[in-house]
Amino acid sequence: MKEYYKQDLAYIHDVGFSDYCLKSAPGILKILRTNNINTGLVVDLGCGSGLWAQELVKSGYQAIGIDISEAFIDIARKKVPQADFRVASIFNVAIPQCNAVTSIGECFNYLFDSENNNQKLAELFSRIYKALIPGGVFIFDIATQTQENLETTTKGFTEGEDWIVLVEKKENQQILTRRIITFRQIGEHYKRDEEIHYQQLYKEKEIAQLLHRIGFQVEIADGYGEFNLPPNHAAFITCKT
Repeated sequence: MKEYYKQDLAYIHDVGFSDYCLKSAPGILKILRTNNINTGLVVDLGCGSGLWAQELVKSGYQAIGIDISEAFIDIARKKVPQADFRVASIFNVAIPQCNAVTSIGECFNYLFDSENNNQKLAELFSRIYKALIPGGVFIFDIATQTQENLETTTKGFTEGEDWIVLVEKKENQQILTRRIITFRQIGEHYKRDEEIHYQQLYKEKEIAQLLHRIGFQVEIADGYGEFNLPPNHAAFITCKT
């Protein structure tokens, strides 16, 4: 399987793009507590560099993080030694019995795993439902399809103290393609790398219907607490009754 979020991009994502996760955390913690989940195990699918796991541990929860990127998991293990991190595809990993499952940052959209498709997503949701204790919650967000069936291309860049990242996005109604070029300072020089990420875009109603069929109670939101997700994103707060 091709490697994604390699060492440089994983580093840049951790130090330069942590806001999405950290601003989501207070709202998700409130959702857990509102559902009387004040302790216990939370499984985080697509855990990245462990930012959310770190907030869970600080708040008294146990955390297991799963990510396909070895570089992300290396950062996470150093950042949060109290949590359990595993390198695996989120679509194939065994999910232990737990109080909650989370996935922050449109992880289910990514086509890193060649087996990711609608059937695989339905199977994953079913396994999550079976793994959750009664009253357990499943919280995640996805990138959604736009109303217009138009192809668009945008380019932009972001820079930090020792890195620069350039992104070209091509989007139609169903697939988002990101070409990501990174420059990271190593000593006196900058190292260049490049990755191409593909995402399957979904319709909110279809995801909600799928969750309902499995047995979840479903609420769709624009974000987590006071943090609003970017345009064309939706948060799902679901509960196993």
